[in-house]
Parts: sequence; C-alpha cells; structure tokens
Amino acid sequence: MGLLHDLFKGSADEEVVEVPEVQDESSGQQLTVRIETIRDFVDVDRIGRLVRDGNIVFIKTRDLQRKDLGEFQNCVQKLKRVSNQFGFDLAGTEDGYLLVTPSFAKILK
Repeated sequence: MGLLHDLFKGSADEEVVEVPEVQDESSGQQLTVRIETIRDFVDVDRIGRLVRDGNIVFIKTRDLQRKDLGEFQNCVQKLKRVSNQFGFDLAGTEDGYLLVTPSFAKILK
C-alpha cells in the first residue's frame, strides 16, 4: 500500500470524537433569498411586500427591459422610492438583475 496508506491509516492510540452540530436558534428568524421576475409596474408592490417581510430579492429585469424600456424605468423609479421610504438597499447588475435587501442587510457597492 505504501506511503499514502501509512499516512491515512492512523494509529491505534487515536480516538475519534464526534462534535455535535450547533444550531444558532437565538435569532428565531430564517433569512430567505428569492428570485422574482418583474413584468410590469404592478409587480413592484409585490416585491416591496416581500422585502418588508425580511426577504432578500433578486429581480430579473431583462425581459421587461427588452419589451418596454419606459415601463422598466418607471418600475426602477418606484422601487427607488419604496427603498428610500423603508430603508431598503437597492443595486443593479450588468446582467439585468436588481437586488433589493431589507434594512438589516446592506449591499457593498
């Protein structure tokens, strides 16, 4: 078997100790990241509710950008207003996504 076998076989004096998995239950809240698609102006209210409920939301915008650039710009403006009102953080990507986080999570830009 050679050198590798000797390295991994261990000695008879070794003791195996299992460490239990520790779960932090102090917060009591689960963080959820959602991927949503924005198709029109009405979707902005739904996305705002998701973020107010504590979700981090990735928003697919590419289809709306291609279909109706004016509607897309209106949606972004409304998302900015909602974000400012509730203290959300908002950022866009070059890949056609927007990221919206609740006030407890900040996006490093």
